[in-house]
Amino acid sequence: MLGGSFWTALLRNGISSLLMMLVFLLLDRPKLKMSITVWIYIVYWLFLTVCFTLWYYHAPDNYVRFSGLAALPFIGVFCGLMSGDGIGLSVYKVAIGYYLLCLCTVFGVDLARLWFGSSIWADICLRAVFCAMTLYFIAKKFRRIFLDNLDFLRNELDLLSAVSLVVSIMLVSFIAFRPADYQFSAANMIRIFITLFMAGIIQYIIFHLYIHLGKEYRYQIENQMLELNEQFLRLQLELAEESEAQAAKIRHDARHHCLLIREYVKKNETDSLLAYLDQYLEDIQDAGNMRICANRAVNSILSTYARYAKSNGIAVNIDVKAEKYLTVRDFDLVAILANIFENAIHGCTDSGMPDAQISLTMSQKGHKIVIQCRNTCAPDAELSYKLPKAGQEHGIGVTSIRKTAARYDGETDFLIENGMFVARILLNMTVSA
Repeated sequence: MLGGSFWTALLRNGISSLLMMLVFLLLDRPKLKMSITVWIYIVYWLFLTVCFTLWYYHAPDNYVRFSGLAALPFIGVFCGLMSGDGIGLSVYKVAIGYYLLCLCTVFGVDLARLWFGSSIWADICLRAVFCAMTLYFIAKKFRRIFLDNLDFLRNELDLLSAVSLVVSIMLVSFIAFRPADYQFSAANMIRIFITLFMAGIIQYIIFHLYIHLGKEYRYQIENQMLELNEQFLRLQLELAEESEAQAAKIRHDARHHCLLIREYVKKNETDSLLAYLDQYLEDIQDAGNMRICANRAVNSILSTYARYAKSNGIAVNIDVKAEKYLTVRDFDLVAILANIFENAIHGCTDSGMPDAQISLTMSQKGHKIVIQCRNTCAPDAELSYKLPKAGQEHGIGVTSIRKTAARYDGETDFLIENGMFVARILLNMTVSA
């Protein structure tokens, strides 16, 4: 800190707080509308700048020692409350802004000492230049990368990792906001810049590490979905061959049906003829595809697995109410419904129960989709932390179901009651994946 009047301190504090708050806002998806959020940020920025400047004016020594650390909770808590992202992401963005604030302070103070004879206005100008360059880089280059990979960060960046990053940044901040009597020299300044540079490199590497982990997991899920789709198509092919055989049998028996109908007409046995035609139509409908709902993807998935379950002696009850067009992607519907039904079939076959059954309901309530599946399960089936234990029949695909539901800000719930495994999924259709 190079000192100065109340107004120079006000200008310096305004630049510093503006940098940290704008960095957070550029990387954030706020809860409120952007226009309202910007005005709230402006009011709080003015209030915070004035308060810190008054602190400097009345207690400059304490201000020099503690203002840098005090900026972290005052700005961090405010930005976190305004953010629409989770706490882990908010902490991470606060850490990025605080690191840049530390870098701005060192950049302004030390270069002003080294090249401009500790000029206060040189310090302010250097901070303004650094702030403008940093915000330009974030707005034009980094912001798009960050927001495009926000889902990966949200899934992979937990609170512990974010806190660890903050702790590392806090250690670096002690270098930037050091006491005023710190021994200044060109060697010390180079050492400080190298330390800050290495801290930034670590942040950058960790950022790309989380993106890499998220993409790798996405590839694993997509690979699993490809395998599931392959199995689904193979199952459809088997059922299509079965339907073709049934259709061939019907065509073969058509001559006999016509002869029998002719005899009924000759004998004027109308009631017998109508009863026979009703039975014939029922057989034809059973041989065709099941009509479950208007949505083609849901109908195809559930009808295929329902017929497969019935062929294995499992009683199936389906009650689905779904519109023809849903904002949920067909890819995600396959991930949820196919995994649920396949796990339910495995649960029924592994239970050994002669009267195994599957009951699946799907309904729409406003902008939400509610899916519930109940199936017979083995007597020794257990849950661990409200999830199927690894290695059990229901453990397969549960992770995929949970991740897909999370993409729509949904919820999943699994429980075992009265010998039945129950899976409940809630999807928010207002969220576009």
